[in-house]
Amino acid sequence: MPLRNIAIIAHVDHGKTTLVDEMLRQSGAIREGSDMAERAMDSNDIERERGITILAKCTSVLWEGDHEGGAKLDEPVRINIVDTPGHADFGGEVERILSMVDGCLLLIDAAEGPMPQTKFVLSKALALGLRPILVINKVDRPSADPDAALDAAFDLFAALGANNEQLDFPVIYAAGRDGWADKTLDGPRENLNALFETVVAHVPAPQIAEGGATAPFKMLATTLEADPFLGRILTGRVISGVAKPGVTMKALSRAGKSIEQARVTKVLAFRGLKRQPVEEANPGDIIAIAGFSKASVSDTLCDLTNTEPLPAQPIDPPTLSITIAPNDSPLAGREGDKVQSRVIRERLMRQAEGDVAISVTETEAKDGFEVAGRGELQLGVLIENMRREGFELAVSRPRVVTRLDDNGKTLEPIEEIVIDVDDEYSGVVIEKLSQKKAELVEMKPAGAGKTRLVMHAPSRAMIGYHGEFLTDTRGTGVMNRSYLEHAPHKGSIESRRNGVLISNGDGTAVPYAIWNLEERGVMFISPGDALYEGMIVGENAKPDDLDVNPLKAKQLTNMRASGKDEAVKLTPPKRMTLEQAIAYIGDDELVEVTPKSIRLRKIALKPHLRKRRAKETA
Repeated sequence: MPLRNIAIIAHVDHGKTTLVDEMLRQSGAIREGSDMAERAMDSNDIERERGITILAKCTSVLWEGDHEGGAKLDEPVRINIVDTPGHADFGGEVERILSMVDGCLLLIDAAEGPMPQTKFVLSKALALGLRPILVINKVDRPSADPDAALDAAFDLFAALGANNEQLDFPVIYAAGRDGWADKTLDGPRENLNALFETVVAHVPAPQIAEGGATAPFKMLATTLEADPFLGRILTGRVISGVAKPGVTMKALSRAGKSIEQARVTKVLAFRGLKRQPVEEANPGDIIAIAGFSKASVSDTLCDLTNTEPLPAQPIDPPTLSITIAPNDSPLAGREGDKVQSRVIRERLMRQAEGDVAISVTETEAKDGFEVAGRGELQLGVLIENMRREGFELAVSRPRVVTRLDDNGKTLEPIEEIVIDVDDEYSGVVIEKLSQKKAELVEMKPAGAGKTRLVMHAPSRAMIGYHGEFLTDTRGTGVMNRSYLEHAPHKGSIESRRNGVLISNGDGTAVPYAIWNLEERGVMFISPGDALYEGMIVGENAKPDDLDVNPLKAKQLTNMRASGKDEAVKLTPPKRMTLEQAIAYIGDDELVEVTPKSIRLRKIALKPHLRKRRAKETA
């Protein structure tokens, strides 16, 4: 059967997963009238809650031609589709996936045009020699400007060094949510036929190594997942030979070393939304293999006679690291069941195996683990997954991953930040970011009373800035970030200006005490919350840290009724999400993460130990 392997790449929220939904429906992969969840490819809880794709996933459709009674193809074509994440923090997934496809659909929002992640994924696709199909999506939006989006896309292709073949890209105008795609703006707007026809005509069939199905088996593992029944499952594209269950194969590392030999227990192919066991898989198909216990991403799965590994793409380096340690607060072990360092280590190592954008090392003091990744969101999602699994953790403030150049100078990661903001707020955004050592590269009107700013800023300056940015722009600004390069260190940057309010005892928070403390600053706790000495209960209005007593109840005399305490009116506390908490804390603070709670605390809980620590670090 003729095959086409494509990836769908785009900036976050430009409509990739919604378009895949419609492709599954209109190709007949989902039976008519059957129930299908919206954004069916976003299968895990966090993806559904946040509305973002985190893990790349494969599916496939069988295209036979126009299903509405029009022309049928001589032979149906199987199209393997890989839905990729759009957020820059999960770019490691996209880099690996592109190596196993022969073409890609580049989605661009007709209103927003190309964005930072569009530039990142397109540069990776062009470097691999892929010829993208440009899909200008959401053309039905009131603010859509498809012509401007097309011009900007062509400029981006040219700026990234696309060759003449790549610059001669087909253009499709679409509204994925409404399920139509046409080759012209004034097309019939009925279905996705034009998109399927363009994929079949423009994307080449998979390249098969010499010898094809008769040659020894070879496949590069590009994604890894753990299945409770089948164990480790490795997904990739068959380069040569035939994969069959029951056959013994070996795994080679990128350097060509033999990792293990294993018997293949299952060969799984992607059919619609399901993975189905097959008796054999031919060259060019994207499949998943179960049976290996050590092989990982970027390893070559092959016949026992093979000695040459397949080339694997180098992955962009991590830019941010945090320390994850077992929870050692006075409330440790009350809410989670996985609290030992050994269990945390096993879980982090398992994550690093499947996600090449994350690296895990033990700290020098052997009391925690350095976890390096692409950004706050990626690390936040890892910690969120762990807390849902029952882990209790202590998490440090993120730090940037620096390196040294040939002359011994420190280089730090620089990000390109693209901001769309109402004209009246552009001044305050530029002023704040300039204080953080950011440089303004471009400033231009974006239409509808908005300004587009392009700035280059150190990654460490952007930690925790997003909340401040939304406050400054009254919630109307949109900010997108992507890694640009490592550049010379920019010097010290002013961090959080306010101090914190710290509990001076253990117990339960009392309404009367919180009411008295409200004039000191913003509170993070509610009456009845369990507290301990050294726990952060609020933000001080002044720059210094302040020890306070949130446990002090009203003293009762024969003139006062105890019920008076209940009449206290309190301002609702500021509750932080996990990412906000990690970005908020200082260098001498930790976030205590349990399945039910997120608490902020000082590393040293006793006041005299904090003073000693401050002197040592001064």
